[in-house]
Amino acid sequence: MADKDKPENSGDKKVAKTASIDTNISIGETAEIGNCGDGEEKDGEIVLIDPDTEELELNHQRIRRIDNLEPLTCVERLYLRWNLIKKIENLDTLTTLKELELYDNQITTLENLSSLVNLEILDVSFNRIREIQGLDNLLKLEKLFLCTNKITKIQNLSHLKNLTLLELGDNKLRAIDNLEGLVNLKSLFLGKNKITKINNLDSLTNLETLSLQSNRLTKIENLGNLKKLEQLYLSENGFKLIEGLENLTELTTLDLANNKITLIQNIDHLHKLEEFWMNDNLVEDWLCVDKLSANKRLVTVYLEHNPLCKDPNYRRKIMLAAPWLQQIDATLCRGTPYQGSTAKPQLQSVA
Repeated sequence: MADKDKPENSGDKKVAKTASIDTNISIGETAEIGNCGDGEEKDGEIVLIDPDTEELELNHQRIRRIDNLEPLTCVERLYLRWNLIKKIENLDTLTTLKELELYDNQITTLENLSSLVNLEILDVSFNRIREIQGLDNLLKLEKLFLCTNKITKIQNLSHLKNLTLLELGDNKLRAIDNLEGLVNLKSLFLGKNKITKINNLDSLTNLETLSLQSNRLTKIENLGNLKKLEQLYLSENGFKLIEGLENLTELTTLDLANNKITLIQNIDHLHKLEEFWMNDNLVEDWLCVDKLSANKRLVTVYLEHNPLCKDPNYRRKIMLAAPWLQQIDATLCRGTPYQGSTAKPQLQSVA
């Protein structure tokens, strides 16, 4: 987010660090949020805010507490990233709020959100949350970001019928469960957990993006109902075979990097595949590379750090198999116009 409301220097006066809302009434009634508390006094910074504002950004302000937001009767977007907030509180009057960002604070519990009935986006990533709870009234929620917390179980989400994106990467999950009610989910990020089996995804028939990177998976399975899936990220697991993709004919991106796969197989039916990432595996048989000839829309292939990449004719042999390729590993193929970085794109997820 861009810093729209820059703090103004309050001069030499020693006050607790606050962000103030100018309500266009007397100074004595001016609201404040973000008191440092603990009796600590520091050089203060004051932000004067129109009470009719629809967007309030108070990132990097060292705010310790959410307080005195009552004058904001029209606010729809509230950004409180990178602060020192430990508790979600005093938001009851913000019924117009559609987006709330509390990314990178010190929050331990999801609570006091029941009045935010119009909330569509909630980001509480990079906190200390251990349990998914307190979301019962957020029936309009569309995007929920909970990555990099300490969550051990997926629960209390089945009522969120409008949810299209769920980010739970970098937690302590060991199983995929309790997702049956999320029938409109399009993006699911579960990377960097401790999940051992792909299952319980059958009801997510609208899913378009699935990330299960950096888990403890050994078999690609139970994906047959995900017929709308376009992007599948399975890198950094323990897969030995490419399998279980029979129904995923809409796939455009398949990431299988950093596994233990020895053969490229069972992808010739993926006619819409554009990105195929197989670097850091155990492929050494050139005959299986020839099977890429069936994937006519393939644009990018990553095969570096496999045994076959030691072949001095490595790039030439790949091009013979799929002459329409535009990029092999991080290098553009000859004749392909440069269009920016050739590095593998990063997911929204931290996974």
